[in-house]
Amino acid sequence: MKHTTFLLSSILIVMAGVAHMASAEIEEDVVAFAVVSELPKDRTQIPARVAIEGSVTNMKLLASDHILSNLAWKQLEICHALKLEGQKSSEGFRIHSVRVLDGAMLPMVLQGYAGDCLLKKALEVAPLVD
Repeated sequence: MKHTTFLLSSILIVMAGVAHMASAEIEEDVVAFAVVSELPKDRTQIPARVAIEGSVTNMKLLASDHILSNLAWKQLEICHALKLEGQKSSEGFRIHSVRVLDGAMLPMVLQGYAGDCLLKKALEVAPLVD
């Protein structure tokens, strides 16, 4: 009886470890908000300020092929506000879906940066209009 109990508990422990490892490999999409921080040169890697769960970091937005064909992504400029779904990686934020937002729809931690970015952009462009 003791041997059977020990064997069953060992099997359960191994199965729980395998299930935990499998769930760790499958990452769920994270919702993030971003403001494009530099003029995009390469559309596959866009530098931006990204807010994930209240913390803001400078990160590269990594676009896949289906994101590159998105019209909003093709017209991306500095200071554009975005709502993203994807996964955070060591290279940056891998995007699975993207939406363009109004700056007022951003979380408070990014609204100040977005406002400063728009003011800076307006001051740089305004002298060129005359």
